[in-house]
Amino acid sequence: MVLTEKETAALKDLQTQEQTCIEKYGKYAGQAKDPVLKNLFTELQQKERRHYDSLGQVLNGTVPQCNCNDSDGMNYNPSATYHGMADTEDKKSDCFLATDCIGTEKLVSSEYNSDVFVFGDAGVRKLLADIQVEEQNHAEMLYKYKTVNSMS
Repeated sequence: MVLTEKETAALKDLQTQEQTCIEKYGKYAGQAKDPVLKNLFTELQQKERRHYDSLGQVLNGTVPQCNCNDSDGMNYNPSATYHGMADTEDKKSDCFLATDCIGTEKLVSSEYNSDVFVFGDAGVRKLLADIQVEEQNHAEMLYKYKTVNSMS
């Protein structure tokens, strides 16, 4: 597969977004006070790394197979760490981290939504649409974490 200049630029831009997510989730896993949130950040970091690697495969001429994973968000049921309405400093800090990541996921998802139309290859479009759904799942998982912990 030969990519156009525009397709190559879009893939590299998406990789930059994924790399930022990888780094953010790694840093936030270290900053999170709640072990449940630490684990979620670590899990999402691994998923973002897979996205980055998939984009790299496309840049190298291979479109990886994808199986749209649209159930992660639906199936995520975190346990509550913060009970009641008390706003401790740890809860406020973890709420900030989760909220910031929801904003990031929304941004990245919208990038995929726009960039999918740059590509002529149906396999690449399918891959990008799959990743977009996964980014939406990440935001849903973070939102569920916030909800169960009375942060929303």
